[in-house]
Amino acid sequence: MKIGLDILGGDFAPEATLKGAILASKLLSEGQKIVLIGNQDIAKQYIEQAGEDPAFFEYVHAPDTIGMGEHPTKAITQKPNSSISRGFQLLKEGGIDSFASAGNTGAMLVGSVFSVKTIPGVIRPAIATNVPKIKSGFGILLDVGANADCKPEMLPQFGLLGSLFAEHIYGIQHPSVGLVNIGEEEEKGNMLTLAAYPLLKASDRIRFVGNIEGRELFDDKADVMVCDGFVGNVVLKLAESFYVLTRKKGFNDAFFDRFNYEQYGGSPILGINAPVIIGHGISSPEAIKNMILLSKNMIESNIIEKIKSAFN
Repeated sequence: MKIGLDILGGDFAPEATLKGAILASKLLSEGQKIVLIGNQDIAKQYIEQAGEDPAFFEYVHAPDTIGMGEHPTKAITQKPNSSISRGFQLLKEGGIDSFASAGNTGAMLVGSVFSVKTIPGVIRPAIATNVPKIKSGFGILLDVGANADCKPEMLPQFGLLGSLFAEHIYGIQHPSVGLVNIGEEEEKGNMLTLAAYPLLKASDRIRFVGNIEGRELFDDKADVMVCDGFVGNVVLKLAESFYVLTRKKGFNDAFFDRFNYEQYGGSPILGINAPVIIGHGISSPEAIKNMILLSKNMIESNIIEKIKSAFN
């Protein structure tokens, strides 16, 4: 198993990414290797200075970086020696089994769609994230940013992608699917949700339980919650603020602690031909470690083949 990591992606790279890689390496089994993609001289020097064995990792030299403000498509094509471009090239060629980066989200999406490509039958891939539940565990929310505008027929596909991920990565049996909306009634919503509701209801591939209001996101009404990427991203950013706000107000709470993005590492892009995970731009070593471990779980679960079979 070869887990690809962009060591130049993120606000605190390469220190945070390399420190996270070292933390994750201690939790991997024999035969599981992290492939560090970026400036290999800096990587080897850092690992030696940290008192670790550089031979435990593999290295792919990619000295260029795609900045957060760069145009994704132009950067991917014009910077073939960037860490993200090389990562996707390796993933496409089978040199690595997964690829994770806390770098430019747009470049990660472009690389996913144009390099490893969308699974046949999937209209558009979606980015998924975890949503803590008040009692225990968490649900899956998607899309949270890949598609700001969606066609109605995309939402049942998101429901299926999320259901497969919930079942095979997190062991949630027969996951329920809800449509994020402004009311419980079937006739509530905007043009997208009104058109998507009957499609979700008619699908025999998912266990649809109806509309989910914002106040129900954190209870047990649905395991998988679907929406367009615009709504999903607003919900994601709001949810992320809960942990920060509790810290600023000076109190600790076990439930709100689970909104700390570091625990989950990153967000998978579902619906493409290989495991790809996007990390938060401000990813800490702990977040990088968990992003690598999520990559490992996605490879071990064979989730990509299970999605391919479902859309065949």
